[in-house]
Amino acid sequence: MGAARKLKINTGTFKHVEAELHNYWETIKEAKLIRMEIMANSRDDENTGGGRGNLPGDPTGRTVVTLLTHRRLEHLERITRAIRTVYESLDEDKKKLVQLKYWTKPQLRTWSGIARELHVEERTARRWRDKIVTAIAEQLGWW
Repeated sequence: MGAARKLKINTGTFKHVEAELHNYWETIKEAKLIRMEIMANSRDDENTGGGRGNLPGDPTGRTVVTLLTHRRLEHLERITRAIRTVYESLDEDKKKLVQLKYWTKPQLRTWSGIARELHVEERTARRWRDKIVTAIAEQLGWW
């Protein structure tokens, strides 16, 4: 996690990064589906005389749909890459914090319960969270 900044990350960005952390596994699934759709559509382009693809019949419409799909995929991959990069740089305790706080569903633990499970003070667990979220925001260029 990069050098700490003096300024605090703004609340909206912080909440956005936390939402991305909560949705990490769903985002990976969505990116995989989009990738599969792009591959299927590229095969449809080569399908002369076969059945109809699911892209618009006109070339301009097909180009717009493909570009938007690619843009969405790039966005999702950028987010998952930032989260993965930061997560992989963490020590085991901080990885466990991410798993307990963001990836355990349904989330039944309070901050106090998470801290107890990590054998640290609640304030320490929250400080770790702040650094993790800030590091992801920095990776994404959101802060």
